[in-house]
Amino acid sequence: METKKNPLYPVFLKLHNLRMLIVGAGEVGYEKLFFILKSSPDANITVVAPWVSPELEALLSKENYNVEIIKKEFAVSDISGHDLIVAATNIRELNHEVQRAAKAAGKLINVADTPELCDFYLGSIVTRGPLKVAISTNGQSPTFAKRFRQVLEFTLPEDVGDLLDNLKEIRDQLTGDFNAKVKALNEVTASLLVKKEQN
Repeated sequence: METKKNPLYPVFLKLHNLRMLIVGAGEVGYEKLFFILKSSPDANITVVAPWVSPELEALLSKENYNVEIIKKEFAVSDISGHDLIVAATNIRELNHEVQRAAKAAGKLINVADTPELCDFYLGSIVTRGPLKVAISTNGQSPTFAKRFRQVLEFTLPEDVGDLLDNLKEIRDQLTGDFNAKVKALNEVTASLLVKKEQN
């Protein structure tokens, strides 16, 4: 059986320039919020839920995040003013209601544990300084994505950021057109592959 290729196009969003709405503040909402803030601590987020878990409250008490909590039941009007929507409750009917409201308003939506209703997925992410790697299985196995993230976290050295800083300095000093710069940087970074092949 031939495995289908992943058709998703990865995009890195500047969440500090966007407004995100998360509906739900229980276990599912906490998990979504935790990983969003881990990757984008300056994200602008509104959380709407009638009840907020102690774990989520503890998370928000650790840092001065741009997160507003509104303790109430979800209403369609909550979608207004937000760019990205995350339905993160364990109530299937409510998640579907949030999805329908988001689509009617022309917003992008992620519905927890329901890939067919999602416009985007919140993938596993590895960060090393300015390097960020996102992993997607197209919704087929979040567990694999999590394990692969752990492999990358173990494998990638902590000082990758230093390497990228050095490469930026080299790039900034290069002259010539785009093709000349690409060729020069390819020559500089070719040693990364040679070392890998020798190991």
